[in-house]
Amino acid sequence: MPKIAYAQMKVLAGHPDVNTRKILNLIYEARAGGAKVVIFPSGAVPGKMIGDTESQRSFICECLDCGDEIAAASKDIVVFFGNFDANGISSYFCARNGEFFDENKLPWAVKCYIDYDFESEADFLIEHFSIPFSFDSKPYYCAPTNRPLISVGAVGVQNTGKTIYTFNGESAVFNSRGELVQYAEPFAECLNFVELFEIDKMPVINPPVETEAEKIYRALHYGVKEFLEQIGVGKVVVGVSGGIDSAVAAALYVQVVGAKNVYLVNMPSRFNSATTKGLSEQLAKNLGCKYFVVPIQESVDWTVKQLEGVGLSVSDFVKENIQARDRSARILAAVAASVGGVFTCNANKAESTVGYATLYGDEAGFLSALADLWKYQVYDLARYMNEKIYGFEAIPQGIIDIVPSAELSTAQNVDEGKGDPLRYDYHDYLLRAFAERNLTPEEILLWYAAGVLEDRIDCKAGLVEKYFLTAQTFIADLERWWKAFTGMGVAKRIQSPPILAVTDKPYGARHESQNGTHFTRAYRELKAELIGGK
Repeated sequence: MPKIAYAQMKVLAGHPDVNTRKILNLIYEARAGGAKVVIFPSGAVPGKMIGDTESQRSFICECLDCGDEIAAASKDIVVFFGNFDANGISSYFCARNGEFFDENKLPWAVKCYIDYDFESEADFLIEHFSIPFSFDSKPYYCAPTNRPLISVGAVGVQNTGKTIYTFNGESAVFNSRGELVQYAEPFAECLNFVELFEIDKMPVINPPVETEAEKIYRALHYGVKEFLEQIGVGKVVVGVSGGIDSAVAAALYVQVVGAKNVYLVNMPSRFNSATTKGLSEQLAKNLGCKYFVVPIQESVDWTVKQLEGVGLSVSDFVKENIQARDRSARILAAVAASVGGVFTCNANKAESTVGYATLYGDEAGFLSALADLWKYQVYDLARYMNEKIYGFEAIPQGIIDIVPSAELSTAQNVDEGKGDPLRYDYHDYLLRAFAERNLTPEEILLWYAAGVLEDRIDCKAGLVEKYFLTAQTFIADLERWWKAFTGMGVAKRIQSPPILAVTDKPYGARHESQNGTHFTRAYRELKAELIGGK
């Protein structure tokens, strides 16, 4: 009775030597476990996200040599694995008895499914892949195939330079009716075994049901941990403001590297309230982190004085940006260098979408771990971590309850209920329509005019009427954020830190150009119908 092993292995992109050693060890384990077949993911030797390395002939030759080593190790076992072919094309191979299969009998380059008849002893399908995690993808799905299917994926973290992707594996076994009968633990390396002729007799199972917040937390924790290990960093500095984004970032990094390796820095100006300063201190106590208070007002005033001394007029808006840059480019960067670590960018996806951040200021940092999350998801993550990860109110409830605010001017006084210009319960969903569904003001205005906007963008009913009393105010708001999204927001995203992706539409993976803002003719015509004008 043929036993099959499938290896959900962590692939280190761009390091075929490391991956090959692992593959050889797993072949030995599979053979020792009685397996007649062992299956590895796509790209198991070179990795998937390797940039221009794939055009280096010496690298391709190394991968081919590694493939020969793997084939030579296939004595008494059939080995399936992903590698480059001689032309540098990502392909899928099979070896047995110390050599590759005859290409006339078995195609070497396979895109999706393979069907092999092992001397009439077995008949099954293999699905091999290396697909990044997305929290909203449908897991463990297979259409009926009329024969067993073994699906094998990679785990680990790979990146395109600008975007960091986690791979959760999602390896599984399906019976001939397309029903799940076995699966591998997500985000974990493992070598699983299954008796081929028993697959259709195995009981059907359901994977654990996870909430959105639970899935996101698992991916973030794994991604940050793996990425930090890859770049050799063990200490992290977080600028904490008393707001939700920095609090969630701090709580996440504590879980990854430990409280002793996380440094929290509060950098108040005269606009920061006693409320948020107190919440920052309480957060640090709850998490058990080192905590520093480094006021910035004196240095901000000095910068303004220097500029005015050379005849420049410094507006209130410029003073806001000076505060943000002073915090990141001066203090956080210096603290990180002093402790031998890195400092974080705490931006969320709403802020990234419209460029609600200061270049070289709060947009700076080594990684944006939360930048693929909308604001409501950040809040959900805070509640999840308090309840399930920490088991107590590690992130103070006051941080969850307080109005989101940058506290850069008196117009953002949190004690007076003043905060960010984004009404997140509505704008999260509007901006998501722009960023993840490629919708434009034309579709949004059509839905608004038809009275179906909230349903189409999935936000809470009644918000449009609550926030916009007239078509004119609605359109003004729509155009403000579309201009920000397609204008300066693009420039800021291009210069922003790498993003840890949890969706299949993260920034960094989008094809963006700095072409400026455009409104379609149909949009302008509908606008004129609603309020007149151009």
